Amino acid sequence: MNYDSQPASSPATLAEARRSACPGLVRVVAARDGGLCRIRLPGGVLSAAQARAIAHAARTDADGTLELTNRANVQIRGVRAGQEAALTAALIAGGLGPANGVQTPANLCAADELRNLMLSPLAGLDPHALFDTTTLAAPLVAMLQNEPRFAALSPKFALLIDGGESLAALDHPHDIWLAATREGDATRFAFGLAGCPDDGATGSIAATQVQALIRALLHAFLDLAAPDQLRMRDVIASHGAAALLDAAQRHADFAIPTPQPAADDHAPANWQRPRVDLTRRLGAHALHANGDGYVGAQPPLARLDAATLDALADLAERHGDATLRITPWQGALVPHVARAALMPVLDALRALGLSVDAADPLARTIACTGSAGCAKSRADTKADALRLAPHLPPHVQAHLSGCERSCAAAHRAPFTLLAAAPAHYDLYERDASAAGFGRLVARHLTLEAAAHAIAQRAPEPF
Repeated sequence: MNYDSQPASSPATLAEARRSACPGLVRVVAARDGGLCRIRLPGGVLSAAQARAIAHAARTDADGTLELTNRANVQIRGVRAGQEAALTAALIAGGLGPANGVQTPANLCAADELRNLMLSPLAGLDPHALFDTTTLAAPLVAMLQNEPRFAALSPKFALLIDGGESLAALDHPHDIWLAATREGDATRFAFGLAGCPDDGATGSIAATQVQALIRALLHAFLDLAAPDQLRMRDVIASHGAAALLDAAQRHADFAIPTPQPAADDHAPANWQRPRVDLTRRLGAHALHANGDGYVGAQPPLARLDAATLDALADLAERHGDATLRITPWQGALVPHVARAALMPVLDALRALGLSVDAADPLARTIACTGSAGCAKSRADTKADALRLAPHLPPHVQAHLSGCERSCAAAHRAPFTLLAAAPAHYDLYERDASAAGFGRLVARHLTLEAAAHAIAQRAPEPF
């Protein structure tokens, strides 16, 4: 393998360019409602002890407000001025920092920001999955943190490893994604660049080659990336996928496949990941023949307080395996729940004020922080979402975004309300032929008018 090729930009230049306002464990970013700290959870796994450490830090060094993100992470909002270092230290002491023993603040910050690895919330739990991707998570994160050149990657550079679980986020774009597939008696991984499994695969590799492929693709990305090209889509747009794969081949000791003609019935481009039932993110569900399983819940608009997180930790310890799985739908699962405890845990989550049914209007409503916490937002989206949700037609999903950045939703929602002014929104409908949020339906609607317009366009319940 060749790691000596000359990159388009030096690691130092790219590392300088990657600096942004993206919050992290060390980089506590100022917001309208105080500091914002993002705690990355590779694979979304959060132990009960770690959950309690987050809750304690949120009470001690912030105002106690927490958020679950669409990358299965946890955020602490309202960090008090002057408490940033104490908050970071408390979280690291609670086992929430990088595991590679970095010492300096700069290295700690970089190592923290390189943990953007998403797995299914049922990784390692679903007996019908094709591959236990939890076995890949720790080696991949260690590779990202321990190879110095990868410090030049953007804090937003993201990886997805899908094991074929019955619950997975398939419409969330990633810089590199891999998905398990069965070919005869062997498990292989289809892979793609700058997209998601729904887009179709670029090629497929043996399961034993996953880490080596990702390493080669990362080096190829850094070989080709200009200082302002921080995501895979930027390099693909500039150089093309074929050039990226050619560059990756120079860093690999196995043949990296190139896209096959669509007419080939066995071509990876024709591979499609089986669909999943996303209603299973909420409620009580058996996974095993004896009825044992998990219970899923979602805090209203992704917000919860420290006391609720403590209560979730208690449930995980009393009825599960003392872990939680944070989901990319801004919710949480309590795994390893015995059959007899499924309904009691469901009732306990409901009593905490969490949604446990996908039919709940608030379980079908996404909203960013809004003007109460973000200076870029043109409306108080959280408050407006609470007003809008009861008026949504059954089964309809809506996304309220305070600006064009779409921080709360990585996917394109069926209906998006983009803030134009306080309590007024432009309405977009998902349309494969339109970029961005979709097709513009109407401008500057009140919430009441937006609800009426959505009801007119909503599909019939199935």
